[in-house]
Amino acid sequence: MDETSTAPAPSGTHRTAAAAAPGDIPGRLPRRRERPRQRGRLLLTILVGIVALAGIVGGVFISTQAGDAAGAGLSIGYAFIPLPLLWLAYWWLDRYEPEPRRYKLAAFVWGAVVAVAIALAVQIGVQAVFDLGDEQMASFVAPLSEEPAKGLFLLLTFLRWRRIIDGFVDGLVVAGLVGVGFAFVENIGYYAASYLGSPDLRVAGADGATSTFIVRGIFSPLAHPLFLSAFGISIGIAVLLRSKVLKVLVLTAGMAVSIALHGLWNASLSYGGGAAFVLVYLVLGLLLVGLGVLAIVMRVGQVRTLERSLSFVAERGWIHPAEIPYLSRFGHRKAARDHARSEHGKVAGQVVTRYQRLATEMAFLHDAIMAGRAKPHGIERTYGLLDEMNELRPALRLPPALVPLGPR
Repeated sequence: MDETSTAPAPSGTHRTAAAAAPGDIPGRLPRRRERPRQRGRLLLTILVGIVALAGIVGGVFISTQAGDAAGAGLSIGYAFIPLPLLWLAYWWLDRYEPEPRRYKLAAFVWGAVVAVAIALAVQIGVQAVFDLGDEQMASFVAPLSEEPAKGLFLLLTFLRWRRIIDGFVDGLVVAGLVGVGFAFVENIGYYAASYLGSPDLRVAGADGATSTFIVRGIFSPLAHPLFLSAFGISIGIAVLLRSKVLKVLVLTAGMAVSIALHGLWNASLSYGGGAAFVLVYLVLGLLLVGLGVLAIVMRVGQVRTLERSLSFVAERGWIHPAEIPYLSRFGHRKAARDHARSEHGKVAGQVVTRYQRLATEMAFLHDAIMAGRAKPHGIERTYGLLDEMNELRPALRLPPALVPLGPR
């Protein structure tokens, strides 16, 4: 495909950084204008807020099943401990092409509240109708109810607004955050039950809750994110496919793998005994390591994609070539922000930060369009991002060029 003949052109006059006349730095950063703006965004934000509040109330109620205030506090506290590290891991993975924070928060809330509610309702209904044992419920019903309940968020996001998940890494990140949310609330229940004790548990009280925390919070905090990752990856693959039949097959296969991984894990505990559990734990651990390595490789690939696309954009005169290092590599990006803040003030640093984010989104979008991938409102969004970058450019204060540029 000929890049110069098919790439979208700016809707207005876009001067390069070298041609843009420096202007005064505004007193504050102008408000972003998302184009095209997603319809129903305010309603969705309100709904997520309401659901999050309901989740807080529900989480507190679940913790009270421990029997006293100390047990409730311990249950919630243990559930919170892994969250910062897990969130940091997915934030790092999502740094190059970050999704809107509202969607990442919505993914967590869905997993913690909506998915838990759906799965719990299904499990209560199945138990009432079929009167299954705990082992059968855990090994078969739980995976078949919990994975689709969690995966529904990714499916709805894919169907409604495909600009959020447009590849392997995006699917992995969103699936992980849904899984983290689900595990968070589920763990509160497990810790509360362990604190209260039962005939099947040898210890109770703080010792019981701590023992369960060691198993779930330290040795297997990524279990639920790992299960759903298979469906997240299938979503990331499906957005790249043109055939609807292939999309359905890939999504079905992804969900089947998620259910199978969850069922294997639970069955090893219910039927396999200690040796089977250790074996399954090691297998899933190796799978998790492999997934992590693959994610890092894909993330490195994002760097190359970003640099390649920015180079094409610079050839068209939409940005100056000297800007590319300060828009691609993290070390140079940070140096540019630090330079703007130290030399020109806080708002100048904010201008550089937003310019970098706009350029990143524009570059990945431009690359997708050039590759022939369907992007909702792709050309219109590219124009809008370039216009926003052009409006910021007079106040842009980047460091001197890293490499001397010859005549163009």
